[in-house]
Parts: sequence; C-alpha cells; structure tokens
Amino acid sequence: MAIRLCDDGAVERWGLREFLDGWRGQEFSLYSHAVNPQFVRILRMIGFDRPWQRASGAYLYEADGTRYLDLFGGFGMFNVGRNNPRVRQALIEAFELETPGSVQAGISLLPGVLARELVERAPPPLAKVVFCNTGAETIEAAIKLGRAATGRSKVVSLENGFHGQTLGALSATGKKEFTDRFRPLLSGFTHVPFNDLEALERELRSEQVAVFVLEPVQGQGVHLPAPGYLQEAHALCRRYGTLFCVDEVQTGFGRTGRLFACEHWGLEPDLMALAKSLSGGYVPVAALLLSQQVYDAVYDSLEHAISHGSTFAPNDLGMVAGLATLRELDDEGLIERSERLGTYLLERTQPFMDRYDFVRDVRGLGLMWAMEFASDSRYWQRLDGRRPGIFAQLVAMRLLADHQILSQPAGLGINALKAIPPLTLTEEDVDHFVASLDAVLRKSKRMTGTLVGLASRAARSRGGMKPPVAPR
Repeated sequence: MAIRLCDDGAVERWGLREFLDGWRGQEFSLYSHAVNPQFVRILRMIGFDRPWQRASGAYLYEADGTRYLDLFGGFGMFNVGRNNPRVRQALIEAFELETPGSVQAGISLLPGVLARELVERAPPPLAKVVFCNTGAETIEAAIKLGRAATGRSKVVSLENGFHGQTLGALSATGKKEFTDRFRPLLSGFTHVPFNDLEALERELRSEQVAVFVLEPVQGQGVHLPAPGYLQEAHALCRRYGTLFCVDEVQTGFGRTGRLFACEHWGLEPDLMALAKSLSGGYVPVAALLLSQQVYDAVYDSLEHAISHGSTFAPNDLGMVAGLATLRELDDEGLIERSERLGTYLLERTQPFMDRYDFVRDVRGLGLMWAMEFASDSRYWQRLDGRRPGIFAQLVAMRLLADHQILSQPAGLGINALKAIPPLTLTEEDVDHFVASLDAVLRKSKRMTGTLVGLASRAARSRGGMKPPVAPR
C-alpha cells in the first residue's frame, strides 16, 4: 500500500498497484507526452517498444509472461540481478529502522561502514571515499579534487573513452558523437589514442597534467588494453607526477571476473570511480576512492573539510544497497561466475570469426563481451558510411524479435554487438544466446532490404503520437 495527502490534510491509503493499473498500456504515450518523444520514436523504429511488466535476475517479462534474456543489463548496473531479493529486503529493513540519514550537519553510521568495506577491498593506495550519486559525478569529483591535489589544471583521457554526460565528464569523453553538439567544452582537456604510450608521454612530460583518466576496458566497443599498456601508463604517471584515475563505473563489481578490473593488471590507482551496480540497481549511489596522499592534499585544513559533497550523497538507502550488493557478490560467488561464464562465452563465440567472413573480432573480459562486424563489400561500406553501426543494430533487433534476447550495439557509430548481462547469468543462458546469434547471422545475407529500410527510417523523424488519457 501507499499513501497520499488529501486537501484537508487527512492521509488516505491507496494501492500503488491499482493506481498503476489505471495507466497500464499508456507507457509510451505518457513518456512521449512529458519526457522524451524522440526516444520513444527510436524504440518504436527498432522494435524495442516492449511494455515490460516485471524483471527478475537476468530476465525481463512482458505482461503475457513471455520471458526475455537481458544482455543489456541496464547499461551494466544489475550485476547482482534485477530486483535482487536480498538487496530489496535490506532496503525494506532500512525503511523500517527509520535511520537518521542525511543529517548534513552530522553523520550516521552507514556511510562509514560502506566506506570501510570499499577501502578494504580496493587496491592500495586507496584509503578514503567520497560518496556521489552517479558515475558522471565521480568523474567530476576526480577532476576537481585531482586539480586541487596537484595544483595543476590539465586532464588527459583516451580517444573513444566514455566518462559521462555532465560537462566535465563529457570533456573527458573522447568520442565526438557525444561531444560535438556541446562544444566548446571545458578547457585543459586532451585526448590521446588508446594503447599509444608515446602520445601519452608527450602530454605528461610537461608536468602540467593533474589527472590521467581511463577505463581499464573501454565500454564503447569493449576495447581491451594491449599487453603492458596499463602498467606502463601507470609508471609514466608516477614519473611525471600525474594522478592515475581508473573509471570502473562499468567494469567494477565483478563485471570482468575480478571485483575491480584494475586487479587484472596489478594497478595501484590514485583515484577510482565506482557507480552503477554498487546499488544493486535499486537507488543511485556512487563512490570516488582516493589515496591517502590525494586526500591529505585536498582536505588539508578545517577550512577545506567540505571540499566536495552532494545533498543526497551519502544517503542511508544508497549505503544499505551498497553493503547488500557487496555481500551478495560474495555469498553467491558472482565474481567467479563472471570469470567462468565469460571464458565460456568467448570459447563459444570466437569460432564465429571463421564461420562468418563479416565477423571481424570477438573479444571480452569476464561478462563484458563484444562481437565486431565488418565486410569488404562495397554495399556494406556504402551502407555503414550512411548509418554507422546499422548492422549491429539489426542483429540486436532480430535477437529481440525472434529469440527474446535484449542486447545492444557496443556504442554510437560502432558496428559491434555488446553484452553486459547480470552476473546471475547461467550456462544455459549463454547457450541460448550463442544458438540464437548463430541463427540470426546465418540469415544475415537475406537482410539487405531490412538494412536499407532501417537506415532510411533512422534518417527521418516520426510523429503523430496521441496524448495520454488520465485513468478514471
């Protein structure tokens, strides 16, 4: 049950389920009317306009009970599964305890407990936690605090990297599809190619760079570092006095088969950005971890005791969700499962490179996987030049329509399919995905008409949606 306040001040109880049932069937008209009609048009154009009724674990369900395998994973925030019952129960208990969260001019117990858990699990020299709400906020905080700690103003990040859509995080993002419309961005930002140590050193040797920000595995396309690159980049930052910041917003909490992806390479970052699945997918919560050295340089006096903060960070619900998520990762062995099933997924899909001449690469780490498509044919090149990534989108469309699998292209303008599913995935789920993908790719040569139609529709705008009608 839920409650609402009447005009006379009395509290009237009302059923949330009944209230929502009154609007059922108008999801898309409501969203189009008052939120984002262009996004609704995109969903309808690609056949992703499904009225999802509920979700559990690695699955989404329509009202008629049809089950879909979720390889999209809410952009990777459902590592412990959608609607995880143990995380939900922890949140219910937090509500019942009526904890004194967000005192603002004081503290409550939970933030310190979660911060301790994160620091104990993080690689050295990380020793302190600044809580935020979103991944973009953690990058903003890293840039801001990194500049304060070093007294430098410049920031270096990687081409093709993605760090968020607020202005500072966007300035660090090295992908023009996200940034071009919003220029001029913040000054002092430079992007260098991934895996190019010489380009990185050219920027760092000025000794004016405060922070080098990078994803250990780039989410846009699932690009992995070359052997030795991350270790050498880390060493260059140490040599020139630049802070080394790893963006683990998507790669953290078991995604790559380790709690944090930087563990694969033995990295010891000065700053580490965490978000997405820290909350179990329930409430916004994020964290920027700092080394003691960075903390001491920023929070160096009583005057600077509040150098960064946010009204809702930390809040007790976010802290409870984070603690429950960490426990769930441990108790259910989800990190080990990610490593095991990620290896299995690669073993099952890498043979597709020999089976299909248009499958250029299959790569991944843990349950962060991508299949890249390309062809030497003039037709393909002309079509991809007209609408980059169109083939990957069509594959995702067919997987959804024909095989009840929700997936996504690996990034804007990238002709690759990506999977970042909940870590509760099973081996049977992997088998279902592999068989379904094989079936879709076998039919690919007969999809030319669909490709042309999709590319044409993508270039046009569609309207004519009816406004929502309030339920009686």
